[in-house]
Amino acid sequence: MAMLLQARRILTQTLPRRNSNSSQAFVKLLGSASRGLHDNVPRSKLFDPNATSGKVITCNAAVVRGPKQPFLMETIRVDPPRKMEVRIKILYTSICHTDLSAWKGENEAQRAYPRILGHEAVGLVESVGEGVTDLKAGDHVIPIFNGECGHCPYCTNNTTNLCQTYRVNPFKSVMENDGKCRFSTMNGEPIFHFLNTSTFTEYSVLDSACVVKIDPSAPLKKMSLLSCGVSTGVGAAWNAANVQAGSSVAIFGMGALGLAASEGARARGASKIIGVDINPEKFDKGKEMGMTHFVNPKDSSKPVHQRIREMTSGGVDYSIECAGNLEVLREAFLSTHDGWGKTVVVGIYPTPKMLPLHPMELFDGRSISGTTFGDFKGKSQLPELAKACMNGVVNLDGFITHELPFEKINEAFQLLGDGKALRCLLHV
Repeated sequence: MAMLLQARRILTQTLPRRNSNSSQAFVKLLGSASRGLHDNVPRSKLFDPNATSGKVITCNAAVVRGPKQPFLMETIRVDPPRKMEVRIKILYTSICHTDLSAWKGENEAQRAYPRILGHEAVGLVESVGEGVTDLKAGDHVIPIFNGECGHCPYCTNNTTNLCQTYRVNPFKSVMENDGKCRFSTMNGEPIFHFLNTSTFTEYSVLDSACVVKIDPSAPLKKMSLLSCGVSTGVGAAWNAANVQAGSSVAIFGMGALGLAASEGARARGASKIIGVDINPEKFDKGKEMGMTHFVNPKDSSKPVHQRIREMTSGGVDYSIECAGNLEVLREAFLSTHDGWGKTVVVGIYPTPKMLPLHPMELFDGRSISGTTFGDFKGKSQLPELAKACMNGVVNLDGFITHELPFEKINEAFQLLGDGKALRCLLHV
């Protein structure tokens, strides 16, 4: 501690005054580390923005060079941020099933190699490009795949969380500013971006519309979950379904998304939350997340929707489909009550399959809709969700089931693929 305090005094005296904002941010950051606000991030992981701002950074990244190819830890070059861009230092990143799908190359149109995947993370702003006024060096931030510019016709419309320019686009692999990559190999080969984020690297460059500032006292490990899975699941219950107190909810698929949806329904006061999954080993975790009843489709030849209707006097008020399976989606739709039942689609589905519904089935009063990022407007609404998590309204305990060093990313993908992990957190 004495050495740390001495370092702070030396830095305060010697950092250049010409960039006082960055210097003060770094000194403040160093001080917060001594108070333990970074979940015991080693001090060697911290950076001096005066030494790197405006320069190319050389760092390590997990690069994938083809479908189902192992991730390679490579030394790469990360360019400085350009206009309306931000360069961030990744502290923690986790793995989502969307990453797993992209790694497998399940959609040929998304294939672009070499590439840096990853979209769930938390980190610190290292530097900002021209025109960025809402972020500065040292800010604690969450990258988001569904951006918010704040001024386009979509962002100013309260009924959608899409953005005209920075909405999620799985086919996009370059920066919006100039259509080029900010990553390259040491030989100059471009490395493509992923989902507006690319977090499997020590440093990443994002559009400022895809970077959310959070409370510096927030627990960073847990905050990484808000980049995708937890926000999407909780938002499916809060925003897309608008679950009401005393209502009934059926959640199909009990992975991280389904459990987050259950946590959202629990926080809203749902009286009956039914978890549906073919793996009964997940039921104990479901109870921790607020589920009250469980259905295993393998336990009976009777269709799941019939069993749920019998359990709920005609059907649930809301169903949330998190499995990404069309047959499951039909069961979710039919499990809702006629007249008012609502189904929210969260799972990612293979193309070119279509909805398993007949238009006339909608005349019974059931409705169905999809959600992106849980209908949260990222930059303007995600900080409030982070506060709700810090205040215990939403419980994040239990989602992170494994933690590994960054270089064991291939092992982390294996854990997720084998169904042994909800979220594996990588220490970058």
